[in-house]
Amino acid sequence: MRTIDDLDVRGRRVLVRSDLNVPLEDGKISDDGRIRASVPTIRQLAGRGARVIVCAHLGRPKGEIKPELSLRPVAARLGELLGADVAFAGDVVGESAASTAKSLGDGDVALLENLRFEPGETSKDDAERGVFADRLAGLAELYVGDGFGAVHRKHASVYDLPQRLPHAAGGLVAAEVEVLRRLTSEPRRPYVVVLGGAKVSDKLGVIANLLTKVDRLVIGGGMAYTFLKAQGHEVGRSLLQEDQLDQVRGFIEQAGKRGVELVLPVDVVAATDFAPDAQHEVVDATAIPADRQGLDIGPRSRELFAARLADTETVFWNGPMGVFEFAAFAEGTRAVAEALISSSAFTVVGGGDSAAAVRSLGLPEDGFSHISTGGGASLEYLEGKTLPGLSVLED
Repeated sequence: MRTIDDLDVRGRRVLVRSDLNVPLEDGKISDDGRIRASVPTIRQLAGRGARVIVCAHLGRPKGEIKPELSLRPVAARLGELLGADVAFAGDVVGESAASTAKSLGDGDVALLENLRFEPGETSKDDAERGVFADRLAGLAELYVGDGFGAVHRKHASVYDLPQRLPHAAGGLVAAEVEVLRRLTSEPRRPYVVVLGGAKVSDKLGVIANLLTKVDRLVIGGGMAYTFLKAQGHEVGRSLLQEDQLDQVRGFIEQAGKRGVELVLPVDVVAATDFAPDAQHEVVDATAIPADRQGLDIGPRSRELFAARLADTETVFWNGPMGVFEFAAFAEGTRAVAEALISSSAFTVVGGGDSAAAVRSLGLPEDGFSHISTGGGASLEYLEGKTLPGLSVLED
């Protein structure tokens, strides 16, 4: 896979596919982590005299122009982080994009409007995506893929565009791939994976694949209740995927046969409602009252999880242990994060809600070996899938 060091960029228009899909609240960016992660590649290209045209998506406008999903606030924040003005094109491949690209001088940076305002970006029709990719390619001379959070999507700017221009991987993508290779190719042991989040179904493939590779699998979050139910325990009104019980029983059996230690919560914080101020109590994980729902792992589970992370050499964590957005149910997620920060292991936070939780809880990002910018992409890589946006950069 070529990197930007292999490209002669001075005086040339370089289209950089970044991941700037940040959360907005009332038109303001509430978490700029992905923008900050994208800055080094953009800064390096500009510093080498490239005329940088950044493209990215925001939300799911489904091919329609939705002003509330404009990237204009992102352009302003990107400029602040770069310490330089970032020109903003009011469209993706129209007159504004063309004139903005043409006006750039060496070292200048511009950002196109939301890629997903164009139906061709996400179309399942190869021809429609190809037409849109042709128009994007007309704006530049070189392509850099640096949006790791989108590389598992067969979208025009991720998959079709690099087939039309000389291309290379940006620094962010190169770093993400290197980390994931360390997790999948002879990781230092004990190798432990911590999985949380809402649904088992979101992680079926990665669990199946990891059971052949890890020494220990720690399960928390909403998905833990399907595991507990599969063992025959009462889970009350906790999140439960009845249709996954047989699959989960199979995982439990396979873990036993392979000698993979499966660590589940031993107590949970059970609440009367899904609300930040809901009444709650700590109960045994095997006896959740019928009228309550588990919204976090309990104090004994936090100690157990921390203990099972203390002797590790490699840890991958994806998914919160509870509803961390509510202060009363954030301590399980905090406990896991702090255990990783205290560890001397190679620790990887698998993007998505886990990365958001680290920032939301005010924990030091440099306390982890790596925080991924792509939750879904990381999981699909660990599942063993071919990621379109990576395969095309390897050509």
